[in-house]
Amino acid sequence: MQLYICMLLSLQSEHLYFAMSMAANISSMAKQIPTVTTLLLLFFVILRVEGAERLGEVKLFVFGDSYVDTGNLVNSISYKPPSGITFPGTPAGRFSNGCVLTDYIASFLKIKSPIPYVFRNSSNLQYGINFAHGGTGIFNTLDNEPNMTVQIDWFEKLIQQKIYTKADLESSVALVNSAGNDYATFLQRKQRRMQDIPVFTASLIQQMSINLRRIHSLGINKIAVGLLEPIGCMPMLTAISSYEKCLEPFNLISQNHSQMLLQITQELNKELGKPVFVTLDLYNSFLSVLATMQKRRSDDPTLMNPLEPCCEGVSREYYCGSVDEKGEKKYGLCEKPEFSFFWEGAHLSQNGWYGVYTILYSSLRSLIQTKL
Repeated sequence: MQLYICMLLSLQSEHLYFAMSMAANISSMAKQIPTVTTLLLLFFVILRVEGAERLGEVKLFVFGDSYVDTGNLVNSISYKPPSGITFPGTPAGRFSNGCVLTDYIASFLKIKSPIPYVFRNSSNLQYGINFAHGGTGIFNTLDNEPNMTVQIDWFEKLIQQKIYTKADLESSVALVNSAGNDYATFLQRKQRRMQDIPVFTASLIQQMSINLRRIHSLGINKIAVGLLEPIGCMPMLTAISSYEKCLEPFNLISQNHSQMLLQITQELNKELGKPVFVTLDLYNSFLSVLATMQKRRSDDPTLMNPLEPCCEGVSREYYCGSVDEKGEKKYGLCEKPEFSFFWEGAHLSQNGWYGVYTILYSSLRSLIQTKL
């Protein structure tokens, strides 16, 4: 199903040929599906494509980091093998082997994933724009890439240029997700201590509040806000325990951040008198999927440890996607990427994101069902 959703995102609604090809591919994957079933699948695909056409007025505007970036960081590993090996089959700018959170939310809205901002002058903008950049944060990070304030500046400039109308914005959805890189930057800088993190968290939440108010003031009335993922479960950290357990001191950082962010969105909704902001609980969604996968592994030890990355360097000096001066691969892949949770040290696989998306589905429904 997760691959099917991703494939639907690439359909062009005006061409029935693509829908027929999709049905043929589904039939092939299912190995001799009966003819009637194939026809029903084709009918379903056509309905989904036509639905996307009818809901074309819905646009998705995305702000944040690599968890929601779908192609803005053109010189990164997201455009190098083995990224994209599951979908679309080649590197396409996602920090994963396939679809990421943005893709699944776009599929929920029945639209194609919005075009990355870097390609805005050569692509169709009817589904919105993705401003998110991998490596960025609410504030500046160690990567010299645009933080969220700059991303919102770009959005405001497009509105001033009348690329989108007031009606476009009022019927649109914004996805906002950032902070993981802020904490990574804070902890890597000299003379920064764990006990200083509460003050830093407060400054992040304050700036995020400013950002959310600003996005709403520009005309967006439906805004999904990602809470912070459990950073203590990232493979780059759990490696010290041989991927056996998450590091709770780091997860406490995520818990505190998420509680404060949830509180600020509730206060903003109360202030506005309507539920503009809906939080996406990445923290508990991640842990829930991990727990489910770990239970299955306890029943079947042949399954992959969900805390292990699928793709990693052959030694410490290498990383997923590394090659030497001769162009030889210096990374290894798990046997079945489609069954992993983590793609590499900090990012989810397509399977991981699909699991998280299924848990977030009820929150997304409340976002869309709310009449503003």
